[in-house]
Amino acid sequence: MPIPIIDLFAGPGGLGEGFSSVLDENNNRVFQIKLSIEKDQHAHKTLRLRSFYRQFPEGQVPKEYYDFVKGDITIEELYSAYKEQFKRADEEAWCVTLGTTDEEDKNNVSNESIDARIAEALNNERNWVLIGGPPCQAYSLVGRSRRQETILDEAKDNRVGLYKEYLRIIAVHKPAVFVMENVKGLLSARTESQSIFSNILQDLQDPMIPFVEIVSDDRVRYKVYSLSTAANARDLITNDPIFKPQDFIIKSENYGVPQKRHRVILLGVRNDIDVTPAVLEAKDQMTLRNVIDNLPKLRSGVTRDYSHFNWVIDKDGKSKKRRMYHKMTDSFSVWKEKLLEFESQIEGLFESDYKLTDQDFSSSLGKEFIASLNHDLPNDHPLKHWYFDENLNGVLHHESRKHLLQDIYRYFFAAQFTLEKGSFPKMADYKIAGNGLLPDHDNAESGKFNDRFRVQIPDDAATTVTSHISKDGHYFIHYDPSQARSLTVREAARIQTFPDNYYFCGGRTQQYHQVGNAVPPYLAYQIGKIVKDIINQ
Repeated sequence: MPIPIIDLFAGPGGLGEGFSSVLDENNNRVFQIKLSIEKDQHAHKTLRLRSFYRQFPEGQVPKEYYDFVKGDITIEELYSAYKEQFKRADEEAWCVTLGTTDEEDKNNVSNESIDARIAEALNNERNWVLIGGPPCQAYSLVGRSRRQETILDEAKDNRVGLYKEYLRIIAVHKPAVFVMENVKGLLSARTESQSIFSNILQDLQDPMIPFVEIVSDDRVRYKVYSLSTAANARDLITNDPIFKPQDFIIKSENYGVPQKRHRVILLGVRNDIDVTPAVLEAKDQMTLRNVIDNLPKLRSGVTRDYSHFNWVIDKDGKSKKRRMYHKMTDSFSVWKEKLLEFESQIEGLFESDYKLTDQDFSSSLGKEFIASLNHDLPNDHPLKHWYFDENLNGVLHHESRKHLLQDIYRYFFAAQFTLEKGSFPKMADYKIAGNGLLPDHDNAESGKFNDRFRVQIPDDAATTVTSHISKDGHYFIHYDPSQARSLTVREAARIQTFPDNYYFCGGRTQQYHQVGNAVPPYLAYQIGKIVKDIINQ
């Protein structure tokens, strides 16, 4: 029988996808997600659709699924064609909010309801796995810096204590194994009296301590392991493995993921299970070019042109800039004309002989599904089996954004700069280049936004894809000057190692948000194999 999984704070299902991809020698799934909980309605729809996909045996997904992702039928028509599979998927993916008492939140449910649903899903199975990543905005280094917070206070920000919702499920339902993911900033976060990470680690080792209201004759403890560092020392009294906080940081680029995503991941094993887990095996680094270079070439669209600014008086009597724009009609001819203008404006700034040719220009903005047989990865690609689906015959979610004309100019310059220098330009480089490249923002030269326009280096792993990619693409500029655009949802999904047939529900902003919030499925797959061995032993 498959090993049951409960997935909390599931997002679009990155952790669940990785675990669900672990197969036995007969090509059957080793794990089965019994319940995934997520509060965001768009991510929940994605979870439900992927659960529907998994209701079919490996390699036997029906044609109608591909008809839907290609836009030939609606999702309602897909679900109507397979009512039983949809019913099971709908029962698995649950849209509720954990850790809230807000009565105005329509997704608010009681702990009793959550516990009943989990107990029903597990059906008295004792050896099951809990996975999930409690929301991390409170611990994020960037968020804390932006809010100018050095001390966190749960009374002021309930997100500080959201891990307790995960902890409470452990205390009540006692999984055999748990995997908890969070941001690296968790290690340095503090309340007024203590390190948050030390507190979380102690709670996870003895999860019932914070919950005096939980009465149980079956008190359990957990040993918490690093997935990157072997346990070389143990506590003489408790026999708990001893690690340094930094040992819990997983650097995804070390494990075949084309992204420098560094996250804290904790592996907990129930005390009655006398198994010392393995650690992840290092793999050759995968570069950005390895995973996106074969995708169809696109141009970005043009939205507006910035002409000048006026000084105006705001309601507080202060003088401020009001930027003046005018809308542009987007077309391939306009795009090509402007790129050639940009090329002439920066002529002489670089030593390389890079020149745009007619073959460089793509007239396509892309779309939600591009029928293409030429995007396939080479047969010797280490992750071909992971990304590729022979029934898809195209590319999902590969549509470029439209940008301000001046930003397209900066993208073009930045990509060419990166091509020659091997690193993206800082604000000082835009100032030195002149020709209107430096933004006229008041803080452009403050040093706070020195990397505001970040070209992703082609022959290195990408930087961390975060949910900020849903707001703008300035940190995720494509390395090809002739495309002069930010990365598409599919390119971001490739960096995150989502399979090519993974469909994200919602509009493009919601799709970006989901991709940025996920755990890389290929990393989760490797963790899943370690967990499988623990349960099997």
